[in-house]
Amino acid sequence: MISSFEASLAQLSVHKAGNKSQDEYFILSDAPLIINDDLLKNLLMTYFLKPFEKVNEVYRLMHSSNDLELNEVYHFAKKCFENPNDFHDISQQLTRHLYDVSTHPKIKSGEVYVALFDDVQIEGELHQALGIFKSETKETYLKVYPDAGGFNLTYEQEAINIQKLDKGCLIINTESEEGYKVVVIDQTNKTQDAAVYWKDDFLKLRIRNDSFNQTSNVLGLYKNFVNEKIDDDFDISKPDKIDLLNKSMKYFKEKETFDFEEFSNEVIGNETAASSFKSMVQNYEQEFDAPISGGFEISGQAVMKQKSSYKSVLKLDKNFHVYIHGDRTLLDQGFDDGKGLKYITLYYKEES
Repeated sequence: MISSFEASLAQLSVHKAGNKSQDEYFILSDAPLIINDDLLKNLLMTYFLKPFEKVNEVYRLMHSSNDLELNEVYHFAKKCFENPNDFHDISQQLTRHLYDVSTHPKIKSGEVYVALFDDVQIEGELHQALGIFKSETKETYLKVYPDAGGFNLTYEQEAINIQKLDKGCLIINTESEEGYKVVVIDQTNKTQDAAVYWKDDFLKLRIRNDSFNQTSNVLGLYKNFVNEKIDDDFDISKPDKIDLLNKSMKYFKEKETFDFEEFSNEVIGNETAASSFKSMVQNYEQEFDAPISGGFEISGQAVMKQKSSYKSVLKLDKNFHVYIHGDRTLLDQGFDDGKGLKYITLYYKEES
């Protein structure tokens, strides 16, 4: 999704934001950094941009009032793209805004890096990008060096691992009227209450409703429907649930476009269940303003990503795991009255 092969670092400012609820403060630098060391610049590019190469989800900046100018990050990003000479002042204002929303007690203080990049590639196009990053995790490193015919050791405390970006976002200078294209990293504050401050309170993001996200959303909704909702209307066994999930994955792998009626007939195969799933999809569309039931092109990337979460394993006590990949009719279930135990019979032609 993101490629930094042709990218270059145009400007960089570093500040610090503490936790407002813990009576910590923010510290703003007086001027942007001037970096003449090419090795250091390359290390920074690795630290800032490399983590985004594996990110597929693209977001938009938004505001609940639908007035994008009320989104602070959008407002400052737009000013920065229009007036790059004001970059450092804008970086200070972004840091103040981040500090103002850092009110959860579990939010860690850390350095805030605001960077302006040229020629960041997203979806095959080169664009200017504004990056906002925060380092919250510090580590200790050992350093071995030659000394008097042998070696000696020293260490560095409170250092930053350039392979572990804690938090970051890239705001790509394209489609500004829709809230730009935004990609996000958040590796810390996994607890829900603390995690929302980066995406929801600071950036105020919504998912871009493209084929990747449409495919991911339908597969995710269907998995939840089969695992949880379908039990409200049917007494359905675990092997039958796995079969429904396998059918849906097969559909998404073989088809180029998603058609709700076709999916209902070929995969769900029951009018009551199809109606229940449609209701679930419509509720999602209304809540997130993300149309999906009208059909869309299927994203192969999204299918592969969701595949790992589609479990086809039937766990039987602690003794057996049965992997169900194909024909459900080759598996029978029953109950042995003599032993007082359930059983499964598998039919097959040959071992492999």
